Amino acid sequence: MTALLQVGALMPSLEQRLAAQYDLRKLSAGPAATRLLGDCANSIEAIASSARAPVTAEIMDALPGLRIIANFGVGYDNIDVERARARGVVVSNTPDVLTECVADLAIALMIDVARGVSAGDRFVRAGRWREGPRPFATRVAGRRLGIVGLGRIGQAAARRAEAFALDIRYTGRAPKPGVPYGFEADLQALARWSDFLLVSASGGENTRGLISAAVLEALGPKGYFINVARGSVVDEPALVAALREGHIAGAALDVFVDEPRVPEALLGLDNVVLTPHIASATQETREAMAQLVLDNLSDFFATGRARTPV
Repeated sequence: MTALLQVGALMPSLEQRLAAQYDLRKLSAGPAATRLLGDCANSIEAIASSARAPVTAEIMDALPGLRIIANFGVGYDNIDVERARARGVVVSNTPDVLTECVADLAIALMIDVARGVSAGDRFVRAGRWREGPRPFATRVAGRRLGIVGLGRIGQAAARRAEAFALDIRYTGRAPKPGVPYGFEADLQALARWSDFLLVSASGGENTRGLISAAVLEALGPKGYFINVARGSVVDEPALVAALREGHIAGAALDVFVDEPRVPEALLGLDNVVLTPHIASATQETREAMAQLVLDNLSDFFATGRARTPV
């Protein structure tokens, strides 16, 4: 039976299926724990991991027989991909199967922060409605949506946004052929144009701090920021300052730099919607992601090729 190392926690049903199909070992105490694997480290050929579990060069180098890393998630910035490639180790992820749910949440967050849905819920529960009505909110329909990163999720969100008659533009490394939305090469110019700025770009060093204080300043005091990508894409202190000082109208955030720790300053702001990284967290999507992890592993060991390599 092929030896597989689980790095970090995975959903229980996936752990059970991995244990049934592989000689499963678990690593949950960080890179130093690789020493505890002892002689079995030489036999491990695969890793199963998730976005919250770093797969470092140190872990890989402790496993001389490692051949594949199957990541549970579309993002793979938790993996030292350069080291994996240098070692000839295949890295796979779980794209497509989570696109629709992430796009659903992106639009839900946009509507929530603009119309004050969560804030209104708190208002009613606190008994404040009896004291008078809430201030007027912001209309969504017919406004301007800027999307940072028009990949699978960005395009799915854009299709949903069309139903609200939103004017849509996007930015990225290059224009996307065949899409009906305007391309803006300059991120600050896109932010300046936008009423809503949605980030669906990949994480990693190439996008770290991409949403800077200057970008938020360009978005302006009537603009809303929505992030369903990675917390690292945003200069988080700059975002906190922009919200506290009124440089932007509000933010809706599903991801943070140091999850599950959320900046204390955000917790008391009524113009901020906070969700605990749940964009793909539906039963249907998580089961599909788990199945794709298993498919990547089984395809690789049967054919030498993963189903969805990065």
